[in-house]
Amino acid sequence: MDEGTYIDLLNRVTPFITYEDTCMRKAITPHERLSVTLRYLATGRSLNDMKYSAIISTSALSSIIPETCDALYQVLQNDYLKFPTSVGEWQLIAQEFESRWHFPNCLGAVDGKHVRITPPPDCGSYFWNYKGYNSLVLLAAVNANYEFTMADIGTNGRVSDGGVIENTQFGKRLSNGTLNLPADAPPANSDTNLPYVFVGDEAFALRTDFLKPYPQKDLDAEKRVFNYRLSRARRVVENVFGIMASRFRVFHTAINLKLSSIEKVVMACVVLHLRKTCPSKYSPEDCYHRENIIEKIIRPGLSLDPNSVAGLENDQGTRNYSQIAKEVRVKFKEYFANEGAVPWQNDFV
Repeated sequence: MDEGTYIDLLNRVTPFITYEDTCMRKAITPHERLSVTLRYLATGRSLNDMKYSAIISTSALSSIIPETCDALYQVLQNDYLKFPTSVGEWQLIAQEFESRWHFPNCLGAVDGKHVRITPPPDCGSYFWNYKGYNSLVLLAAVNANYEFTMADIGTNGRVSDGGVIENTQFGKRLSNGTLNLPADAPPANSDTNLPYVFVGDEAFALRTDFLKPYPQKDLDAEKRVFNYRLSRARRVVENVFGIMASRFRVFHTAINLKLSSIEKVVMACVVLHLRKTCPSKYSPEDCYHRENIIEKIIRPGLSLDPNSVAGLENDQGTRNYSQIAKEVRVKFKEYFANEGAVPWQNDFV
């Protein structure tokens, strides 16, 4: 973060974290509150360790950091976590996915990230996830430019990504059809109408507005191409998680705060994902997924999932998908195999 960005943040949050001096002591200044909060997010150091460099008690830090994180979220969410509300805004996201990742009518890449936590007392295995640690799940949707459009934190780690999405307002509105999504439309070089869809991995349910890969068994050439093209678009969200975790090292530790405070910390990191302000320092080019068409290799950037670079997903068994949802996936598969084909796709399947 450069100085100009820091000054801008300080000016924004100062009204929310300013306190008056008392006859007993001087108040901790907004500058001290913001700087120690950013240091905590960037390093992941314990509060007991930070009290020496910040010269602020552990008990004070335990309230200052969540409070400042909440203030950061309040002042930045409208600029850096803007959820599309109109057909035009959704279509703009879809245009960027088609031009940058060659996936038409894509409204966003969706995935979940397990945020390691120190669980509350007497909670048993409620937060224990399949990876072997306690966590809360951050579910997010991102656009083609590695920017968050939706984020939700709070579901316990025992729940799969497919279950997490059902607990969010985004998932509920997707199910009841109130997201104001565009009507079906053909891509630029096709006469076939395709619906507008979100893309995700095998953990999510296949829907008419949400695509997932084909299972690994019995893949033919066209299905492999579809899996590659979908994975190419979906990797954007994994890169976002990788970039954010590499810049905010708090994600590399078990966050030892109250659950409500952990949610504030995570959402502050989401809105502090300031690519537009200082991209060369925050996220240089080697952070991003890149394909070398000549050498036929993929550079995955800071993706958190080492298997995602192959474009192939793990098979988690078959499910009873609706016939219409299957037909939507077939339409995209046929499009990628015919008029929507790109010259290099067979080199990466």
